[in-house]
Amino acid sequence: ATKVRFPMGDDPNDAGLSRRWIVKEVENSLRRLNSDYIDLYQAHCWDPLTPLEETLAAFDDLVTAGKVRYIGVSNFTGWQLQRASLLAQVNGRAPVVTLQPQYNLLAREIEWELVELCLDEGIGMLPWSPLGGGWLTGKYKREERPTGDTRLGDDPERGVEAYDKRNTERTWTVLDAMDKVVADRGDVSHSQVALNWVTHRPGVSSTILGVRTLEQLEDNLASADWRLNEDETAALDQASDPGRPEYPYGFIDEETASRRI
Repeated sequence: ATKVRFPMGDDPNDAGLSRRWIVKEVENSLRRLNSDYIDLYQAHCWDPLTPLEETLAAFDDLVTAGKVRYIGVSNFTGWQLQRASLLAQVNGRAPVVTLQPQYNLLAREIEWELVELCLDEGIGMLPWSPLGGGWLTGKYKREERPTGDTRLGDDPERGVEAYDKRNTERTWTVLDAMDKVVADRGDVSHSQVALNWVTHRPGVSSTILGVRTLEQLEDNLASADWRLNEDETAALDQASDPGRPEYPYGFIDEETASRRI
């Protein structure tokens, strides 16, 4: 699997989801992968400067040509994914079969729109950053800024997992709940707990791993050898609950609950 959308050069046209760029970049990807086809080709992010119909038509042509097997997207909002899925269906294009979203115990915002949408449309989710950029591995401690050979030790201001952004009481509450699971079981790691939780969420088809060492890979893969029980899952759900936005979700939930048969 690979993606297209983000810049690959300094020219403004060396990015995006235009037909020109998709056709050019799929050839570059095939060359780099040393393959004559790509199993899953994904739009890495929404492109506000290119008509969605143009993007979907270009993807469909690649599927017809046998250069791509399936089409997916990453980092789309709910309305963007719904529109892409509907346009593909209405126009007889290759369907959008996957969504690659950020999803982990510290980032559950996709549950407000995208999870239900994927379940309704039959779109499989492939979460990225299941370990929260290292936060859910157990290596970071309260009141201790990261140092050494870690993602945040190398770059404490790194993207969505930046230390000052994630250093919140909610984060440490989640880590405390994970500590308890690890201590009670005695033979699992924090990474395994985080992966176990996200892998078994509704709509998740597979989980993307990002490791630096063989030891990390072996530990991550071992998360498939066991499963969180109901009590452990409930405790992690409660600790990581992001809270419900008052509107529209809170309002709609309350009105829905009051509907009588």
